[in-house]
Amino acid sequence: MSYLTVSISGCDVKEMSSRAVRAKSAGADLLELRADHIEGLDWEKAKHAIKSLLGTGLGLIVTCRDKSEGGAGDWSLEERIGILSAAAGKGARFIDCEYANFVRPGVREQITSALADNPDCRLILSAHNFEGPFDDLEGLRDEIKNEFPAAIPKLVYTASHINDCFAGMKLLEASSDELIVLAMGQAGMITRILAKKYGGFLTFASLSSVEATAPGQFEISEMKNLYRWDSINEKTELFGVIGDPVGHSLSPAVFNACFDSQGINGLYLPIQVQGAQREFDEFINNLVNSTDNGGFGFGGFSVTLPHKAHALEHVTRVGEFLEPLAGDIGAVNTLKLGIGGRVSGYNTDYAGAMGALCAVMGIEKHQLHQVSVAMVGAGGVGRAVIAGLAEVGAHVTIYNRTVEKAAALAEEFNCKYAGLDELEQMDAEVIINCTSIGMHPDVEASPVPKHCLKEGMTIFDTVYNPLETLLLEQAKAVGAKTVDGAEMFVRQAMAQFKLFTGQEADEDVMRKTVFGCLCG
Repeated sequence: MSYLTVSISGCDVKEMSSRAVRAKSAGADLLELRADHIEGLDWEKAKHAIKSLLGTGLGLIVTCRDKSEGGAGDWSLEERIGILSAAAGKGARFIDCEYANFVRPGVREQITSALADNPDCRLILSAHNFEGPFDDLEGLRDEIKNEFPAAIPKLVYTASHINDCFAGMKLLEASSDELIVLAMGQAGMITRILAKKYGGFLTFASLSSVEATAPGQFEISEMKNLYRWDSINEKTELFGVIGDPVGHSLSPAVFNACFDSQGINGLYLPIQVQGAQREFDEFINNLVNSTDNGGFGFGGFSVTLPHKAHALEHVTRVGEFLEPLAGDIGAVNTLKLGIGGRVSGYNTDYAGAMGALCAVMGIEKHQLHQVSVAMVGAGGVGRAVIAGLAEVGAHVTIYNRTVEKAAALAEEFNCKYAGLDELEQMDAEVIINCTSIGMHPDVEASPVPKHCLKEGMTIFDTVYNPLETLLLEQAKAVGAKTVDGAEMFVRQAMAQFKLFTGQEADEDVMRKTVFGCLCG
């Protein structure tokens, strides 16, 4: 079992008690009392806090952290070790002592004596590195176990990039002993969820973002609900969205809701991969070169900005299969990991865009032949849209701020191009916005002048946050048909779901989740 632990801090015992009750209500398995946060710390206050937290009925870890390893207050080593030793006799299920302090003269003797007198209490020996990864994670684990075999080693380090997480994940997955390994910071957040899949003894969550006791903690409500904590086990297949940033993505909510409703043992995570081609390649290689552990259990990824071209380049160079359409578009938005780490690349933006447009227009795809289309933007989404339109013979003009970029794309797909200043003269049946103009928080902007919109047109905005952009609002006002970005998102996500799982996605669940996220 991996214990979902909420760390309880606060200036006074009353506040700590209130937080403990909230943690139990939210579904925590264990509480950690951060005694170093108690204002005016002494044994009487610590004893009162321990009694109060034990009153919840949850198991309790008592920690009085050294300031050098993230603790609060300038409590002396003698004070802190005294509180830990006494806590062992007051019902604490675990006490957490820094390994660096445990090996100091006199500390081991005091701690082990307290544990011998209270055999129901166990020792966690912890090591923290706030600067980066440990030089030898496995060696540190072995050193702790050799020093005190009954202890549970706790190794917590800072990840500056997601690629720093793999050493910890590998050690945790390969270990048959009780072990805690977590990476701090935004780059290390997935280790806090994956601790359960890989058999970590426990992980930490916070009650809220302002009550976190370490960088990168998820809120317990997210762990339990969005990331399906109670359903995770060693057989859970992993998926995720690769991008930078990824915090805004709707994909985790959408895919996890479908896994839940369809009884699929899957988990979908936000994967922030910073950097460019080198860092992207390193991330994928960390997975595919880990065939001894099945690529850490990952089965596939959605790919968003800025990595669609990086994914294409990677699959072209070393992948097993590249969908021809993805090659034509020049972007991969879906990666599938196969047996032995084989990687295949696809593009579902194309199907999402064409399906959304044709559904609102009430036509089949081939009926777009010779339809005049004004496409605003020449970026990654635009490439997928224009590939679909070119395939059916639509008459497309690309409008872009950088005319040279529009010209290059137009030459590639044999269509026309112009600068944004020529939108005033356009004569199109369909207008498609493939830029980020109008996206939250810049919701008062529109890529197309209002007077260019006319009754009878179809206006497609690939932006999905907000659900109704200013462009679509103005289009509806003049009687034009409108297509929102959420429609494209749902359709491309359904295609990804089929690639990932071999099953059809529950469309109703996807739509309900998307609209729930966007409309509150």
